[in-house]
Amino acid sequence: MKVSTSFLSSNYSLVDTINYLEHSSTDFIHVDFMDNTFVPYKSCSLKELEVLQNTKKDLDVHLMVNDPLKYLAFFSKLNTRYITFPYEAVNNHLEIIDKIKKANIKVGIALNPETSVNCLIPFLDLIDLVLIMSVEPGRGGQTFIPTTPAKIAELRNLSNRVLISVDGGINKDTIKLVATDIVVSGSYICCSDNFEERIKSLRDS
Repeated sequence: MKVSTSFLSSNYSLVDTINYLEHSSTDFIHVDFMDNTFVPYKSCSLKELEVLQNTKKDLDVHLMVNDPLKYLAFFSKLNTRYITFPYEAVNNHLEIIDKIKKANIKVGIALNPETSVNCLIPFLDLIDLVLIMSVEPGRGGQTFIPTTPAKIAELRNLSNRVLISVDGGINKDTIKLVATDIVVSGSYICCSDNFEERIKSLRDS
């Protein structure tokens, strides 16, 4: 299981948080980007995210926006491994998948808690990753939704090929409830005084 660390909620400045993650054992830096369209929140601006230009960590980008392609050029210039967009936000899923792949970036689709995994059946052979939201998207520090493990199991029954990631309320206790390839954890790590200790606690759980 790999750990992707989100800096959406942190006790430290953006620059310091990225620096701490850069020198940690996290597998990915998870970038939650919001522009006040799909969710009623805004994250760091693109200008602020230029701090990621020199990171050697692979980026796991979650675009919580209504127009993912608007931001493809920016994130394709960074060390981006995955770009994930929300199923519920768009109608042109195939176009988005195609253009992200043409940018030589792996593509994922995120599902809100109330969305059935069955909607992904037409896309499971085309994408690399599914991000199961275990909280409502857009705000850090929420409580893990207890129906998430059943949803993960249902998705795994549909596909053994696609990677499964889970995002929201992940800590040393809730991680025991999920069987995924990647876990996204934010405030549990970045609101602590020891990032590495928290990352290792997830791996050891």
